[in-house]
Amino acid sequence: MKGPLFYSKILLFGEYGIIKDSKGLSIPYNFYNGALKVDENPSEEAIKSNESLKRFASYLANLDKDLVSFDIEKLKEDVDSGMYFDSSIPQGYGVGSSGALVAAIYDKYATEKITVLENLTREKLLRLKVIFSEMESFFHGKSSGLDPLNSYLSLPILINSKDNIEATGIPSQSTEGKGAVFLLDSGIVGETAPMVSIFMENMKNEGFRSMLKEQFIKHTDACVDDFLKGDIKSLFRNTKQLSKIVLNNFKPMIPNQFHELWKKGIETNDYYLKLCGSGGGGYILGFTEDIERAKAALQGQKLEVVYNF
Repeated sequence: MKGPLFYSKILLFGEYGIIKDSKGLSIPYNFYNGALKVDENPSEEAIKSNESLKRFASYLANLDKDLVSFDIEKLKEDVDSGMYFDSSIPQGYGVGSSGALVAAIYDKYATEKITVLENLTREKLLRLKVIFSEMESFFHGKSSGLDPLNSYLSLPILINSKDNIEATGIPSQSTEGKGAVFLLDSGIVGETAPMVSIFMENMKNEGFRSMLKEQFIKHTDACVDDFLKGDIKSLFRNTKQLSKIVLNNFKPMIPNQFHELWKKGIETNDYYLKLCGSGGGGYILGFTEDIERAKAALQGQKLEVVYNF
């Protein structure tokens, strides 16, 4: 048995900001994916995943039936026969490993599911987001539900505010272009929950709150608008500001060995770095107007291009 593939995602803009109603833009990233599977001879990984699915099935059985109901009998039966989530999506890297799993389980076991083929009104999208948020909270505390939504729909999603989201189109990539968005591998697994709690702690500080509103959210919103309009000049201006704000105010979320590289990018304009997901490890997102120059400046680092301008 092998289920359909669900892809990873990249939140290009909006990390932390969307908790406080900034805009956000999330795109599917097809390089990584996962599917539900049963094998004759399961690996150690598969056995671990199966154990986790057992706990997840019990959790889902207790969710509010008015919100979402599952064929729990069938789910438990499949889990008992060794079903696991076979995934190439790295965990703790900010690319939505639990999101893809949630999407796969909803797709296969939800009894009255909203499908990708129907007319996805704003109400339906919001309802899916709420369902996914409840489901994904099993994995890391409070979830926005966006990762599974992205994975489930396999479409770019524009977040205008908490209650206003829409599927969107993004400018098509230019294969000839020098500009690029890339992922930088920090080589460290990041954990979402501790990072979010540092952020929530900082939110008690008035200075941090006003920085978030007047600077971080302002530039995040501008980056989303620039990206969707294809205004590259303005996008890089705003991304540079965002990179500075993160370096000055989100230091604990940036692995120590990247503080200097982060600063170097801002000073040389070779590239600008920003958080990918909650930070603390995993991937770091980079933006550059010239990918060859960025590669030279980041020699020795593992770089993966995800979008070309």
